[in-house]
Amino acid sequence: MPEVTPFAALRYNLDHIRSLSEVVAPPYDVIDADYQDVLYKRHPSNVIRVILNREEPGDEIDETYSRASGFVKQWIREGVLKQDDEPGFYLYHQRFETDGTDGEVETVTRRGFMGRVRLEPFGKGNIHPHEETHPKAKVDRLKLLKATQQNNSPIFGLYPDDDNAVIEYLEAAKDDVTPIEATDDVGVVHTVWPITDSSAITTASQLLADKPMFVADGHHRYETACDYRDFVAEQAGGIAPDHPVNFVMTMLVGMNDPGLVVLPTHRLIRGTRPLRSEELIERLGNQFDCETLSGGMSAAPDAWTRIQLANRQGLMAFYAAEDETWVMANANEKAMARMSELAGDQSETWRSLGVSLLHKLVLEDSLGETNHPKPTYVHEVRDVLAGLKGESQAAESEGDGQYTFAALVMPASVADVEKISLNHERMPAKSTYFYPKLLSGLAFHRLMP
Repeated sequence: MPEVTPFAALRYNLDHIRSLSEVVAPPYDVIDADYQDVLYKRHPSNVIRVILNREEPGDEIDETYSRASGFVKQWIREGVLKQDDEPGFYLYHQRFETDGTDGEVETVTRRGFMGRVRLEPFGKGNIHPHEETHPKAKVDRLKLLKATQQNNSPIFGLYPDDDNAVIEYLEAAKDDVTPIEATDDVGVVHTVWPITDSSAITTASQLLADKPMFVADGHHRYETACDYRDFVAEQAGGIAPDHPVNFVMTMLVGMNDPGLVVLPTHRLIRGTRPLRSEELIERLGNQFDCETLSGGMSAAPDAWTRIQLANRQGLMAFYAAEDETWVMANANEKAMARMSELAGDQSETWRSLGVSLLHKLVLEDSLGETNHPKPTYVHEVRDVLAGLKGESQAAESEGDGQYTFAALVMPASVADVEKISLNHERMPAKSTYFYPKLLSGLAFHRLMP
C-alpha cells in the first residue's frame, strides 16, 4: 500500500458541542433537500453547512462554496473546531443491525481506522478504483476542496488482511483512550478513539506496507484530491513531499472484517418505453430463462427473496410497467456468449456481474434504451415499491414523471471488487453499497502546511 501516516485531525470541540450526534451527517450524496433542511435546523454548527451548503436567495455563482469556507473559518476562530495536539490513527467502530444468514436481525460492528494515504494516480500504483464516476460530482467536490482547503469527509478504502492483524494492533492500544461517540438517524452508533501510541502506529503502518488498497466509496473525492494536489503544486511552483495535499483522509477496513456488509443497489428508471411482460420477455430473447410472478407490483419482495436465495449474479427481476408485472430473468450461456461479443475487452468477472448484464445486455442491447436519464438508486425493496407507486423521491433521481422500468439486482461482492480492481477495470456506477456509510464531521484533514 502507498504510505499511510497518522495526522492531527481538526475535530469538533466537545466543550462547545453538547452532543456530537447533533453536528455530524452522512455523506453529501445521500442527502436530499428535505434531510438537508433537517440537518440545518438540528444545530447551527452541523457539518451539513460545509459538505452541502444550501443555496440562499440572492446567491451569486458558487457562493455556497465560499459560505462553506466561511463556516469552517468561523468555527475554528470560535473554538467549535479544534486541531488535535498529536498526530494519530483514529480507530473507528460502526455498530449496526443487519439481517443475519438465518433471517434474524443481528448486531454487528465494522472496525477500521482513519489515517491519511499518500495520493497516486489510479492505474499507476497500488491504489485501485472499482466503479465508474460521474464528472459532475467531481467538479462540485473540487470547488468545495478549493474553498475549504481540507478533506471534509474520509474516503473508504479496503485492504487484504486475512487475520485482521492491523486492526487488532490498534484495538490493543485503545484501552486507556477516551472515545467519542455519535448515533446517526438510522441508529448506527459511530465510536472513535484517537490512537497516538507510536508503537501501535508503526506496527500497523508496517503491516500495511505491501498491501494494495481498493477504493470502496469516495471515488469522486479521491480523484478530486489528486486534482487539488496538482492545482496547488502548479500555483506554488512545486510542493514538498510532506505537504498535506499529497495525502487524503481515508477510512481503512480489512477485507475480512466480519462487519463488512455490501447491500444491493436496485434501479428505478424513467424515460424508457413502458413494456408489457410478454414483450419484455420477447425482447430478452433466448438469452434469459424467464418467469412471470403473480401479485402485480407487490410481488417485488418475493422476487428479491428468490434472488437472495439463489445468490447468483445472473438472476435478476425486471418490472414491466405496462401490465405491472415482475419478470424473473436468469442469464444463461447464450447471455454470456452475447456479453463476450458486446464487452470482449472486459474480463469474465466483469461480464458476469449483475449490474454489467443489466446495463450492457438488457438495457442497451436487448431493449435499445441508451438515452434514459440517470437511474434512481435505492437499496431496499420497499423503496423500489415506494418509487413505483410515486410515494417517494430518492435523492439521486433526475427528471419528472413515473418510473417506466425497474430492476432488482445482486450487489457485487468484496471478492469481485478485488478481482476487477486488480484487472484495472471499473464496474458500472453504483455496483456496490457498503453499509453503513461513514459519517462526515468526525474528523477533518487540513490541507495547508
